[in-house]
Amino acid sequence: MPNTLNQKRVLLIVGGGIAAYKALELTRLLRKAGVGVRPILTAAGARFVTPLSLSALAEDRVYSELFSLTDEAEMGHIELSRSADLVVVAPATADVMAKAATGLANDLASTTLLATDKPVLMAPAMNVRMWEHAATRRNLATLMADGINFVGPDEGAMACGEFGPGRMAEPPVIFAATMALLGAGRGPLAGKRAIVTAGPTAEAIDPVRMLTNRSSGKQGYAIAQALAAQGAEVTLVTGPTALPAPAGVRRVDVESARDMLAACEAALPADIAVCVAAVADWRPKSAGDRKIKKGSGAPDPIALVENPDILAALSKHGRRPRLVIGFAAETHDLEANAQAKLAKKGCDWIVANDVSVAGTLGGDDNAVAIVSSGGIERWERMAKGEVAHRLAQRIAAEFN
Repeated sequence: MPNTLNQKRVLLIVGGGIAAYKALELTRLLRKAGVGVRPILTAAGARFVTPLSLSALAEDRVYSELFSLTDEAEMGHIELSRSADLVVVAPATADVMAKAATGLANDLASTTLLATDKPVLMAPAMNVRMWEHAATRRNLATLMADGINFVGPDEGAMACGEFGPGRMAEPPVIFAATMALLGAGRGPLAGKRAIVTAGPTAEAIDPVRMLTNRSSGKQGYAIAQALAAQGAEVTLVTGPTALPAPAGVRRVDVESARDMLAACEAALPADIAVCVAAVADWRPKSAGDRKIKKGSGAPDPIALVENPDILAALSKHGRRPRLVIGFAAETHDLEANAQAKLAKKGCDWIVANDVSVAGTLGGDDNAVAIVSSGGIERWERMAKGEVAHRLAQRIAAEFN
């Protein structure tokens, strides 16, 4: 990373939860990138990670006590709250979020969050029932209205044995969000503009019904964030999803394939286009202006027409980005289909992924193969955030 990041510092607040162990890997990634890390470890967080391990990775002392005479003598809590360029809370537990939303200040972490004048990034982690509770939803809305940035949570299996949203985002994803907030305009892709498409499209049948698919948008959002972390100016063109906007990324919400193509063309010129969205191949020839009512039998067949091909359109555009990357979600003959798509669309790379594997479409993991004129590069199965991180690094290498 550029030497300018050696002057950047993150104040890392580690809340109490089993996900606290991920804060150690996040610390390692930040230090490797040249970012200073000053940790605050809550009393509950210290039940899961030790001050010694956190201090060793951060290469700085760990702060934990609000009423420590030593801490106050060396760095008062007000100064501590303003000593960094960014405050990262990982994990952000329901308790930490509730305190921050209501302005409570009864320990060092909550006092720091109330006193800071710097941007804050939270990575929530809690049981699915806690995440979906009305109180947490209110607190989330309050914090977002206050300008707090969020990354995650993911959906998946939890240590408690339940499954659903609430699992803390993986360290590479939090790292990407952190770097996007810290390093806008810096990094190997500084000065480069990128377009990323994500999520499904929705094609109206009538005002109530639509044709769509199971895409969650997670992979595209992670790639947008990872490119921003590399310094790119990123426009994320997204179909309907439940995901929060990635930190440091310009988000454009669309619904149909035609809307998505128009938004992509409006974002040109760009240096990079990564077409991750699962775009509907067809749409109803005409959408009814009233709900189709249930009658005595099945309705008349719905005539379909082909949607515009966004990947091909960008690949052959008069203002074509220098690097155009498509995604191929396949259920069989993965690499053969990806090679055929590469030739047909006119793009530079195809990222092929086998969506017949349980947990891929809409899940948190992915196994991909990068198909280009130079051959096939196969990656092992990994978290979608890690796929995004590695892909962004590979893209950056292409421009340097």
